[in-house]
Amino acid sequence: MGMTIMLMILALLVGLVIGFFGARKYMENYLRNNPPNSEEMLRTMMLQMGQKPSSRKLHQMMQAMKAQAKKSNRK
Repeated sequence: MGMTIMLMILALLVGLVIGFFGARKYMENYLRNNPPNSEEMLRTMMLQMGQKPSSRKLHQMMQAMKAQAKKSNRK
């Protein structure tokens, strides 16, 4: 009886640990492939700040943000 309860608790703990790391990995991949910032959001931000965004400048900003994200992921 005591051994069964111990195995159930152990299985629960192992499941929680595996679930946590699996969910973490899934979210990292999701955010890497689908970043929460887009060119449309940057365009709106720049317009609110009083700047007229060109497509070239938006593209440069997106590339810089992607490079920064890659750099921070390596650490």
